[in-house]
Amino acid sequence: MARMPNRGASNLLRRRAGFQSALAGWYRREARDLPWRKAPSLYKTVVSEFMLQQTQVKTVLPYFSRWMAALPDFATLAAEPEARVMKLWEGLGYYSRARNLRRVAQALVAMPRPPVTAEQWQELPGIGPYTAAAIASMAFGEPAACVDGNVVRILARLTADGRNFGDGAAAAKAFAPIAQALIPSEAPGDHNQAMMELGAVVCLRQHPACDRCPVRTCCAAAKDARPARYPRLARRRIESQSVTRVWCVRGNELLLSRARAGARRLADLHELPTPEEAGLAEKAVVRGRLLAKKRRSITRFRIVESIFAARPPRKSSPGLVWAPVARLDSLVLSGPHRRWIAEILGGRGRC
Repeated sequence: MARMPNRGASNLLRRRAGFQSALAGWYRREARDLPWRKAPSLYKTVVSEFMLQQTQVKTVLPYFSRWMAALPDFATLAAEPEARVMKLWEGLGYYSRARNLRRVAQALVAMPRPPVTAEQWQELPGIGPYTAAAIASMAFGEPAACVDGNVVRILARLTADGRNFGDGAAAAKAFAPIAQALIPSEAPGDHNQAMMELGAVVCLRQHPACDRCPVRTCCAAAKDARPARYPRLARRRIESQSVTRVWCVRGNELLLSRARAGARRLADLHELPTPEEAGLAEKAVVRGRLLAKKRRSITRFRIVESIFAARPPRKSSPGLVWAPVARLDSLVLSGPHRRWIAEILGGRGRC
């Protein structure tokens, strides 16, 4: 067993059996009624874990239901055209997850049997240590601990670990040994889900509900009434960005840009083009009529996007698409841009 970093960790491990029992009992009583927990299957586990990467449960719920209705198993997903898969994912963000999920399905249907261990699952596209541990523990009973931000927060508070961490990844690596030491050999998937549940509904980042915590008696931070002090993570440096977009209409068609197939983030997705993409001079564009100014966040970036009415470019450029407004629903657009386009069209925004 790896050496534990502080006295709080050693104390927690001495109470390991009581901690596991209290957590398991609470989870059986209080677990949220989530669709992937009903009649669980390997497919439901894999799909839900991909969708839940960097995305809240409440956001995932409607997407999961639509996905399962349209693509009920690995074989159906593997055979589905990528464009259809992306359309079902539209608005959920981090679109590489959808492509990787389809690649995973294609790999699995070609195998005589699915991987069993977390190590084997990490060999498939888009599956890192956390997702691999979740799948292996929930679907195959491997005692592999999941360590994400929720679990880091719980363990830092349970042990009152005052170390400073540069980022979440460093913290996850530091707490992995104790997370692994705490996981039971029986029903490890339930234990992992219980830890995630505890972090999601009780051991909150701000204002943790310590009065409702099933393992409060094991928590060193709760004893000094300062759990929100932990974990100690360096502040993420926020970067501001400004983006200019153009709104060009030709008859009943709207000018869109389509990201190239090899683009890392938005491959094959459509958005309103920038002046550069449209072959227009930005100085001339920003002298036009401002139709909307929108804000959004992507990881550490805070982005302000200003949309200006502009005349259609004289020349066509690679990646530009004149899309009939009546057929916009058939295209895959990034979620924010679909909302913005709908708002502007509703206000009759035209060049």
